[in-house]
Amino acid sequence: MISVLVLTKNEERDLGDCLKSVAWSDDIHVYDSLSTDSTVEIAEKLGAKVTKRKFDNWAAHQNWGLKNIGFKYPWVFYIDADERMTTELREAIFKAVAAPEGNVGFRVQRRDFFMGTWLKHVQTSPFYIRLFRPEYIRYERLVNPVTTSSGPIGQVPGFLDHFPFGKGLSHWVERHNSYSTFEAIQIMENRTNAIKFSPAKAVLSRDFNERRFHQKELFYRMPARPMLKFILLYFLKRGFLDGRAGLVYATLQAFYEYMIVLKTDELKA
Repeated sequence: MISVLVLTKNEERDLGDCLKSVAWSDDIHVYDSLSTDSTVEIAEKLGAKVTKRKFDNWAAHQNWGLKNIGFKYPWVFYIDADERMTTELREAIFKAVAAPEGNVGFRVQRRDFFMGTWLKHVQTSPFYIRLFRPEYIRYERLVNPVTTSSGPIGQVPGFLDHFPFGKGLSHWVERHNSYSTFEAIQIMENRTNAIKFSPAKAVLSRDFNERRFHQKELFYRMPARPMLKFILLYFLKRGFLDGRAGLVYATLQAFYEYMIVLKTDELKA
């Protein structure tokens, strides 16, 4: 079998349906950041085990959970409260852990939905490591953490459905206001560490983490970043094929990037 990990903070609206989609597991853990609504009560009513911890930042919080939560099984599937596991994905992950072929984790494909539309093209990346052996996994970065692995990673078929606007546009903006603060802090921390930025390493480095670090630094140093983000998502990734939802989503992402730019400038002052 497989254990399930759900991170929560005031998720009373979404948690019930999320837990029902993973009810096949007899070891579901809700890792809660001191919710003030009925999240914990819903989790306990549906049979989940609850662990509470005050949130500090994404990487530290997730790493603590993987190290300290007592999972019953060696394999863990991580899902957010606004996500739902499809039947096809459930069947695929059982096949994967039955014959992992040396892999210590697996990527899954996530479908983001907005305005009743699957954002098939405008997503930055639809693949995420969500099935893994926790002893081989570590998270890095204060927000939008990078999942790093000390072993091979495979990929499974099926979809993980994501509804990031399920609580409304205001909630999305509020959440990304918080994310942009962490991103600005992360940018400043990156520039004060001992690693020098190298455009060559952004393309040529064989080490994934080193390459990703320099790729992000390359993007963060580009002028007109919000406009570039819009062009990337809407034109280069063909977000226009997602219709009005693609246009609105690309605009929101550009706005999010602009908040990061403004907050980084504020920290420099």
